[in-house]
Amino acid sequence: MQQPFAKYEGAGNDFILIDNRNGAFRPDARHVARLCDRHFGIGADGLMTLSVTPDGVCTMHYYNADGSEGEMCGNGARCFALFAEHLGIQGPVKRFRATDGPHTARVRQTGPLTGEVEVAMTDVAQITDGDGWWALNTGVPHYVEFVRGVETVDVAGRGRTIRHDTARFPQGTNVNFVEVTGPGALRMRTYERGVEAETLACGTGATAAAIVTHHALQHDRTDYEIAVPGGLLHVRFTHRPATRQYTDIRLEGPARRVFEGLFDTENL
Repeated sequence: MQQPFAKYEGAGNDFILIDNRNGAFRPDARHVARLCDRHFGIGADGLMTLSVTPDGVCTMHYYNADGSEGEMCGNGARCFALFAEHLGIQGPVKRFRATDGPHTARVRQTGPLTGEVEVAMTDVAQITDGDGWWALNTGVPHYVEFVRGVETVDVAGRGRTIRHDTARFPQGTNVNFVEVTGPGALRMRTYERGVEAETLACGTGATAAAIVTHHALQHDRTDYEIAVPGGLLHVRFTHRPATRQYTDIRLEGPARRVFEGLFDTENL
């Protein structure tokens, strides 16, 4: 069967998007991993399908590049919202459900293929303080460590070690190395669980970095600009004083449709 797909990217995080409203595409882990492979497939950090339930709920199913099912992807959700916009689904405010719960997104079209997309992230109610590190869940688990000279960090080596440190993180974790460059200004590099490599951006990671920076260092800031290898992301939130509760969390950044195509489901 010939399956249409689209390739999108958000600040360098790239994804395969499939309109699955007819339910015909039934991915398994091997097929997803093959499609995301950068040598033998299309190549992507993850794959998402868009479906709509009989009662009209738009649903995002996210799969990591290794084929495993993912809970949430911030930049993926932004690309998903732009994909829905290009399909003519809903209005400028998109409402959809992911594994971690309901989300809304706002799409500001900046060109025929591009948009500036803001997505509402899940609330954060708990931050674990470690010895020079912090851990929290922003839809998926994240580790945050502050560094000097983020460009010199061995993200592949140290990131892989921390990601597989099951004594501290039984479910594994995404790993973020963060350099504070000014008030509300960060630089970040991320080793992503499920991709098992450094990626050019991570939306849930940028969200985690901003929240931890507020929690540990900059108590008066609730809006952040995060420079990642693939571009710029913005995070803002509301914080209840004297708590570790963060609400009304918004992740914003660019998204773009790169190309569209077909693949043969018998050739995976």
